[in-house]
Amino acid sequence: MNTASPAPQSILALDTATPFLTLALVWPGGQRQLSREVGRAHAEQLASLAHSLFEEAGLPFRARKLVIGTGPGSYTGVRVGASYALGLARVWGASVQGVPTLEGLVRGEGRQAVSLDARKGHVYGAVYDVHDGVVTSVVHPPQKLTLEVFEALAGPAPHHRHGAPDGLALLHAGLAHGQADWSLAYL
Repeated sequence: MNTASPAPQSILALDTATPFLTLALVWPGGQRQLSREVGRAHAEQLASLAHSLFEEAGLPFRARKLVIGTGPGSYTGVRVGASYALGLARVWGASVQGVPTLEGLVRGEGRQAVSLDARKGHVYGAVYDVHDGVVTSVVHPPQKLTLEVFEALAGPAPHHRHGAPDGLALLHAGLAHGQADWSLAYL
């Protein structure tokens, strides 16, 4: 008799690079996401909110894949999310795909400019082409620039700034082109 439980089909995405704690969960037949402004309290809230997401979905706390927002963000913020994702992946035997947090800021279709505040009149931004809510090409790679220079570089593209990352956008980006060999980026 085989007593092994079936392999989980769920995928978890998380991002802790911004003042928001962003999570998304997809599984056959459903999806859930949340984004909560937590300031610098990512470490205090991440585990309980992740558990709650699985409970609300009626799923066991296990996923076959994780997608992590790799920043740019605060040194501590991005490391909290990365450490948590790597710990879960090790316990669950899951893979971890990394994707820039900026990809979670895209909204809509076509050319999109996205940025996060890098202080002192600077932003950390990128310009992407987006199709079906997923980045399909990088027009200008993520980099730190003055706001004025970035807006000139972005041209007429809609510019989405400083918002909460969309967990499902991050998750779908990770599935489409997430990197297994990722590194963290800091503001």
